[in-house]
Amino acid sequence: MSLWSTIGLALRALRRNPTRALLTTLGIVIGISAVITMMEIGKGSSTSIRRSIESMGANTLVVMPGTPRVPGGARQEAGSAMSLTPEDCEAVIRECPSVAYATPILSSSGKQFVFGGVNWTPRQIVGASLDYFNIREWKLADGRLFTAAELEEGARVCVVGQTIVNEVFDGGSPVDCTVRIKNVSFKIIGVLTKKGSNMMGMDEDDVVVMPWTTMRSRITGLKSGTAANTTSTASTLPSALYPATGVAFYPEQAENLADDTLLVPKFTQIDQIMVGAASPEKVSSASEELTSLLRYRHGLGPDKEDDFWVRNSAEFMNTLSSTTTMMGNLLLVVALISLIVGGVGIMNIMLVSVTERTREIGLRMAVGARPRDILKQFLVESIMLCLVGGLVGILLGHGAALLVNSLLNWPIESSPAVVAAAFLVSAGVGVVFGFYPAWKAAQLDPIEALRYE
Repeated sequence: MSLWSTIGLALRALRRNPTRALLTTLGIVIGISAVITMMEIGKGSSTSIRRSIESMGANTLVVMPGTPRVPGGARQEAGSAMSLTPEDCEAVIRECPSVAYATPILSSSGKQFVFGGVNWTPRQIVGASLDYFNIREWKLADGRLFTAAELEEGARVCVVGQTIVNEVFDGGSPVDCTVRIKNVSFKIIGVLTKKGSNMMGMDEDDVVVMPWTTMRSRITGLKSGTAANTTSTASTLPSALYPATGVAFYPEQAENLADDTLLVPKFTQIDQIMVGAASPEKVSSASEELTSLLRYRHGLGPDKEDDFWVRNSAEFMNTLSSTTTMMGNLLLVVALISLIVGGVGIMNIMLVSVTERTREIGLRMAVGARPRDILKQFLVESIMLCLVGGLVGILLGHGAALLVNSLLNWPIESSPAVVAAAFLVSAGVGVVFGFYPAWKAAQLDPIEALRYE
């Protein structure tokens, strides 16, 4: 018999009992729909995480101060090593060929942002250089960025995110408006484009960005000790920040610090150095160059630990990707179990069908059908049941993913490769679980089959 004749015969056999055929395919429908739904949700979540990391800058590295380690003494909090300076940042740009951008970072939170009768507390106030916007791949929606001259002189200018525009200015343009932060007047010169929430759920647009020199002299002040009139001058020179009022130019050495701990003038301390590698392929080499350069600049010998940390988005992305991949594989295994259950159901029903149609099989063999024709007929029936169940399962699975997206706002992403794989898997289930019943039918003795009641 030709293949088309076999398919026609199989269709007629399935139409004789449509209810049983429908119930037989139900297990495959559930299994395939579960696979499609889980894969679309998992792939969408993975893509959302990757985009969130890339919104920070796909090639971003962050250098943070380390923690002083004192033999036999108390270990201080992270960042207390006071090990990073603006000069370190300049050296990174100058001497690390894998680095395209680098900026000092000063940050603060909990400061009131006041305009007229409206008070708002931004999630973060950032002091940085112009390279910050290149590293974060952040564009302007309105106005302009601060200039190199404004950065040098510590001008009282800032750019704001979309959340501040909506909350403080009711969606209107804030460009050229004067606001107060920590009782210091600032002029808004630009508005950043919308970024949304990061992977931790924090609002990226609730931010104020200003020159780091302005941030140091006007907002954060000194990390330890005090200085007079730090909010009354735009100058960032040591003579302006440390007037002759008896304030120590260098911080006092703590008793529990080692003798060789790097002592940095207080006015040069920065919170972080944010670095942008020249390309994703150069992130690892940039990290190695940063580590080597900063160890040399900080006078750390081979037996000394780093007094800084280098973190990059690639490491974070790899960690999250491995986690999401593991969870996706776990969900896939659960879905495949339902496919196996559906396949076992098809095998059982096909065995019942062989038993019910024993006389039919004997009659076909008596008029010349060969065992391979019988095998092919029952195998085609099994495959057709699974393919129909696979198609229905693909549609239901995609529909369930869309429903989850609309009700829970979870990200989803369709994949033609996953759909094709699910279709092939459903055909494979038909072959694997339909072969034994088909083989059993093909092995029947024609005389015994004709005698079967």
